[in-house]
Amino acid sequence: MSDVLDNPNPPLKKKRRGQMDPKYAAYKGVWVFVEHERGALHPVSLELLGKGRQLADKLGVDLAGVVLGPNDPSSRDFCAQAMHYGADLCYLIADDLLRDYRNQPYTKALTDLVNTFQPEIVLLGATTQGRDLAGSVATTLLTGLTADCTGLEIDMEDRSLLSSRPTFGGSLMCTIVNLNMRPQMATARPRVFAVPEPDPARSGRIVEHPLGMNEDEIVTKVVDFIPDNLQDKPQLAFADFIVAGGRGMAKAENFQLVFDLAKTLGAETGASRPVTHAGWVDAERQVGQSGKTVRPKLYIAAGISGAVQHRVGMEGSDVTVAINNDPNAPIFDFSNYGLLGDAMTLLPALNAAFASRLAAERKLAGGGTPPSPATDVAQQEEVSL
Repeated sequence: MSDVLDNPNPPLKKKRRGQMDPKYAAYKGVWVFVEHERGALHPVSLELLGKGRQLADKLGVDLAGVVLGPNDPSSRDFCAQAMHYGADLCYLIADDLLRDYRNQPYTKALTDLVNTFQPEIVLLGATTQGRDLAGSVATTLLTGLTADCTGLEIDMEDRSLLSSRPTFGGSLMCTIVNLNMRPQMATARPRVFAVPEPDPARSGRIVEHPLGMNEDEIVTKVVDFIPDNLQDKPQLAFADFIVAGGRGMAKAENFQLVFDLAKTLGAETGASRPVTHAGWVDAERQVGQSGKTVRPKLYIAAGISGAVQHRVGMEGSDVTVAINNDPNAPIFDFSNYGLLGDAMTLLPALNAAFASRLAAERKLAGGGTPPSPATDVAQQEEVSL
């Protein structure tokens, strides 16, 4: 199934039936919705600014950030951050009604901006907030929306956005094109794209626009804010090191070997879809299209075949080490290192080797905390047994 992603020959172009309405010819520019909550900017917005910069450069247009927030300095700070990460300008609606996310005022704000300034592409993060907002805005504008994209490119033949995502349960990749309407809208999940390097010297203009709404017109009311308690939840999306297990671990009891190695490395524990569906581990640990998208420095995959559904969730890893007893497993096609053998034998060996390395470094450090061996693997791109 990895051939779907690795095939160097592009698919033959079929004749397209759609054609853009001439009234949308004036729509120009790439926009990124800058998501924030409680004064914190969501990292997915920075990732999309990096990708948006590439798309805007290819189209020869400006990249704009869109900030909807309260009428205080924090909203302008978000605009400044958007410019540091690649935006040429920022559209700002600053109104205290936008202090907390509510679908109704946010939908009106973003829809009014689109109708007034006419961008050709609008990108949002596939977060709880982004998915809710993107769907309602696309419906209001009567335009198309591609959700949970893993790839975004431009077809210069007609300036259309090529939005790629897995389909048919992750067994195939499809590319969706909105030929008839503008703007072209897409959401991308966190960690799909890399965060660009910021340029603190970069600046741009801020275009302010009124909300034109009052509290009486808004159906929902914010009564209180109760944060989620995530201390006991796996934080896969932001982990630097991950050890993941798949169906090749044979049975639930063997998955303890994955947890043991992860504990030694100070890593998070991930899993493939069949494992979470079988109930071996919590669904929060699933990596893949229907789970979490990750970009760790080191990803160790034990007993995972490497199907497209899983690959799109972890292919952004800096270093991937695959452990599998099938020499034809697709995961070997895109791993940096492969260990061919039984995971139930190799995982304890790896665990012992890393534990011994840690103990030796702790002794040399005089009892202090040594660097994680996972850090060494990621930096040196070596695995020693």
